[in-house]
Amino acid sequence: MARSVLVTGGTGGLGSAVTTAFLDAGWRVVVPWVAERELARMPSHAALELVEADLFDEESVRACAAAAAASPDAPLRAVVNLVGGFAAGGRVHETPVEEFETQLRLNLRATYLTCQQTLPHLTAAGGGSIVCMSSRAARHPFVGAAGYVTSKAAVLALVDVLDLEYAGAGVRVNAVLPGVIDTPANRAAMPDSDREDWVAPADIARTILFLSGDEASPISGAHVPVHRA
Repeated sequence: MARSVLVTGGTGGLGSAVTTAFLDAGWRVVVPWVAERELARMPSHAALELVEADLFDEESVRACAAAAAASPDAPLRAVVNLVGGFAAGGRVHETPVEEFETQLRLNLRATYLTCQQTLPHLTAAGGGSIVCMSSRAARHPFVGAAGYVTSKAAVLALVDVLDLEYAGAGVRVNAVLPGVIDTPANRAAMPDSDREDWVAPADIARTILFLSGDEASPISGAHVPVHRA
């Protein structure tokens, strides 16, 4: 049976690879967008639906979730949360609390709202999968990124809570923890870095696709590392 997936952040450097992986696997893919310039990354595909949405606004997320679940021939069976942000700077005593709170908002609010608004649709369809984006930094922190590290660790805690609360309804919830992702944006931001240990978006996309599919039906509450070091 055909099925739908909602991919937040699906227009980004990683998100476009995830979107393509699901389309190639035969899914109907719904991707929210907010920046029109990012639409150029999207493939032309009959099974791709682009929905303008502000994923930090509850009503907008509710409408987006409804759009993802709107096809009776392809029920919503998976949600992939890729929206987030990164910032690094000084140590804690050098970093304003506003910068810390910005990282919490970027990496938690959209994920929480998307899960909150799609869970009723997933349970109504008989279950499904949620995959959330954490980071290797949640397990291996580094200096100068307290907000980022804390927010990505909080994503793991949220995954654990969701697994506990919704496993009985047939909803599996897992997290992926990539290292530095080899995207054009990261290459531009770190032009002199050794990219040997960076992770290709396609590798992360394959992991997310697997966790969303029937082959991963026994797996829930997992924190899956996707990095080389």
